[in-house]
Amino acid sequence: MDLTFSAVLDGLAAFFNGGLAQFAWWQVLLITLGLTHITIASVTIYLHRSQAHRALDLHPAVAHFFRFWLWLTTGMVTREWVAIHRKHHARCETEDDPHSPVTKGIKTVFWKGAELYRAEAENAETIARFKHGTPDDWLENKLYSRYPILGVSLMMIIDLAVFGAIGLTVWAVQMIWIPLWAAGVINGIGHWWGYRNFESQDTATNIFPWGILIGGEELHNNHHTYATSAKFKVKPYEFDIGWVYICALEKVGLAHVKKVPPKMQLGQAQATATDRTLEGLIANRYEIMAQYAKQMRAACGQEMATLKAKGADLSAIQTAQRWLHRDDARIPAAALADLQKARSEHPVLDKMASMREELQAFWGNTSANREQLIVDLQAWCQRAEASGIEALRQLSLQLKSVRV
Repeated sequence: MDLTFSAVLDGLAAFFNGGLAQFAWWQVLLITLGLTHITIASVTIYLHRSQAHRALDLHPAVAHFFRFWLWLTTGMVTREWVAIHRKHHARCETEDDPHSPVTKGIKTVFWKGAELYRAEAENAETIARFKHGTPDDWLENKLYSRYPILGVSLMMIIDLAVFGAIGLTVWAVQMIWIPLWAAGVINGIGHWWGYRNFESQDTATNIFPWGILIGGEELHNNHHTYATSAKFKVKPYEFDIGWVYICALEKVGLAHVKKVPPKMQLGQAQATATDRTLEGLIANRYEIMAQYAKQMRAACGQEMATLKAKGADLSAIQTAQRWLHRDDARIPAAALADLQKARSEHPVLDKMASMREELQAFWGNTSANREQLIVDLQAWCQRAEASGIEALRQLSLQLKSVRV
């Protein structure tokens, strides 16, 4: 009897220490990272790219796996996440943005991002307006959205059974993973710090060029520029692991990509700008403006070299190199005086900045008809080529060679 009781205690102790699987600590660590990565993949592929932006269609079995997994590991409701994210894009950087560090502060969004999400999820108007196209079947209404706590509770039981007492830590990591990386890092740091390939109409940044840890969501500026694209990678040096998974799913017939970022095609330059030039400009405007920005920074560098050789003050031109190619709304007030000084003292920079503003107006002009826009674009190209500024001449020739 004593031996039997002792054996039971030993068995319980072994179970408590290692669970059913009896994994070593390093195995538990690797499995935990693997489980959280599946959750990240579920968010970026299913919730974000497929559901929120309709950039790809997933096979029903794959879509339901992701939905089930998110129910287990996050308790998030698809219609709520999608609605909140769509509102973020529609109201980006305004007071109505559910989680903008511009209006709410980086500390609030980073540390209390999950609280901001829960608060917006209670806004019935947000859900009703932005939830369209999300799952509305029996499982969604009777289980996933009705009992979100049941899923994460079931996950805790599974973790405890498989890993033993350490399973509670595994579960805690799973529960904090999305609030930390998605709500805090992407929604916070992704609108506060990083590099920008494009002048999207917000403060979105690419945190790192290697989108691995957060499934490719690190490339946030790319995403806000081409929001309906299933592919976040744009530059050759960037990597989007979420896109790798999507390509693999598509190859075996489990996904269908609907849209990717446009790739600018160049042909022989036309003698004058035409309707095709206008179409090419509008379709590739972000890439064209990114190249324009590169030329402006190079021009600032040339002016800076001249000033340095003369031993002149470089402060204004240094500010210009950093900010002159940016949209007015993104330039800090403290830089305006230096920018004005740089433009007044350097006619080349002033000309390039002025013509940049004119070029931007082509896709923001809603009052002019198509014929007038073509005439205006022809005049812009003529002035660019006659300016005596090689960068503007090359840009004009490039515009006239763009193909849709």
